[in-house]
Order: sequence, then structure tokens, then C-alpha cells
Amino acid sequence: MSMSAERVASETETGQEGGTDETRIPGRWSVVLGTMLRQRRVLVGLAVLLLLVAAAWIGPLLSPWGFEERDYASFLRPPSPEHWLGTDNTGRDLYIITLVGLQKSIIIGLLVAVITTAVAAVVGAFAGYFLNLTDKVLMWVTDLALVLPSFLILAILFPAIRDSGWIVFVLLLAAFGWMITAKMVRGMTISLKEREYVYAARYMGVSPVRIIFRHIIPNMSSLLIVDATINVSSAIIAETSLSYFGFGVQAPDVSLGTLIALGSRQAVTHPWTFVFCTGLLIVLVMAVNLIGEGLRDALDPQSKSRRA
Repeated sequence: MSMSAERVASETETGQEGGTDETRIPGRWSVVLGTMLRQRRVLVGLAVLLLLVAAAWIGPLLSPWGFEERDYASFLRPPSPEHWLGTDNTGRDLYIITLVGLQKSIIIGLLVAVITTAVAAVVGAFAGYFLNLTDKVLMWVTDLALVLPSFLILAILFPAIRDSGWIVFVLLLAAFGWMITAKMVRGMTISLKEREYVYAARYMGVSPVRIIFRHIIPNMSSLLIVDATINVSSAIIAETSLSYFGFGVQAPDVSLGTLIALGSRQAVTHPWTFVFCTGLLIVLVMAVNLIGEGLRDALDPQSKSRRA
């Protein structure tokens, strides 16, 4: 055996035994994360979102005023060293109540997005996997929910849930946001259930429910993650709109929607009561949308950013 052949054999044996020469192939989510972090808009969106979250939870600790405190010597005062964002018509410090409202809007947006995406995944996957009667019933419910006027129903139900707290409001918002995604999940499930790994699981005696939650839904994670991200901004806008008309978060709780509703009545004469909460809403929605668009492009194999 020649020296070169001996060297090749030695290197092969070393690689097999020690594994030092093995090439590590990055996982899919590592590639997605790397692609996202190469996009400037994603970095900007993440930075802005983290700043807003930090401001919402840490900012109130820096204020000398409490959430329920009122300065009866300062009604509708502009920003000053004593009241950093001014006061409202009841003497409340706008800095503290605006950040507390930002907290509530972020929490509502995240909860509604998670619930909406989870319901859409389960309904669509069960309809697409079982088909027949299950599919007909679930799609009938989905089509019915699509044609119902959500705003009118919320307005009708609101007197009954006014004192139930904002969690019930979250559930109602989620109840009218899952239908389109459920139809998309159903179509993907019909395709995925014909894959070899699903057939193998069936032959091994795995139950249909376990197949759905262990094989079908995880293989749609790209769609569901993007959908959840988009639903965050949609839920925040929906909450703001409903709160503006008085059908959302109720006193003593506040959200960006309730603050915008109160500030809009005096936006011309006392603009600080309207400008700051509206500006935070715009920045929050833009940050979430930037992250969502970047995530969508990173998960799309045909995207220019993915090929770059």
C-alpha cells in the first residue's frame, strides 16, 4: 500500500472513530434564524419591539406617580418635569397610564394570536385528516363564523360581558379570527396525510389524534408561526378599534385603544392626550409587521432574502 493510500485510510478511520472531520449540517431553524438576522428590517423590528416591551414593564417603575394617583392641581397640563407626558382631564399622569395601556395591548395581542392560531391549527387539521362527516361539520362551522358580522355580535354580547374582565374580551376576539387559517391548514393536511411518515405511523398503530399533533401540525409550523406573528398586529388593531367604540377594555383597566378614544375628544385643544398613545400604537404595529415579514421571507425558499 502506498503512503497516500495509507494516509487516506488513516484519515477515514480517524474520522469514523473520533468524528472530528464530520461536517455539521445546520438545522432548518438555524438557517431561518440566520436569514432573519441578516435582514435589516427584522433587526429594526426586534430592537423596537424589545424597547417597547422594556418601556411597558420597566418604565412605570421609574415614575413618581402611581397608576391610580391623581394630581388635583394639574388638569390637562402639557408635558413638564413633574408630569413627563402631561396629565388628562382627571389629573392622571399620562406617562404611567400610557405605559400600562401599552402593557395591556401587548398582552392582548399575544394572547389573541396564540389562541387564534391554535384553534385554526386544530380545526383545520382535524377536518383535513378525517374528512367525511368531521370535515363537513367543522367547515360548516368555519363558513358560518366567516359570514357572521363579528363587530355586531361583539356589540350585542358586550352588555353581558362588560363586568367579566378583559380575558373574556380576548376570547371573543380570538373567536372571530381563526377561520381563514383553518381552511389553509385543512388543505395542507389533506396533502401531508399522504406522506410516507404518516403511513408508517398508521401501520405502527399510532392513533389519529397522536398523528395529527405529532406529525401533521408540527410539519406546518412555518405557516402557523407566520400566521401567529401577523395575528399579533391584527389583534392589537382590533382591540384598539373596539375599545375606541367602548366595546373593549373597561375602566379601571386601560389599553392603547381606550386612551386613544379619550384623547381623540381633545386631540386639537390638548394634543398630548392623543399623540403619545397613538404614536406608540403605530410604532408597535410597525415593529411586529417588520418581524412578521422578515420571518415570512426567511421561511419562503423562493424569497430573495433566503437565496442571498
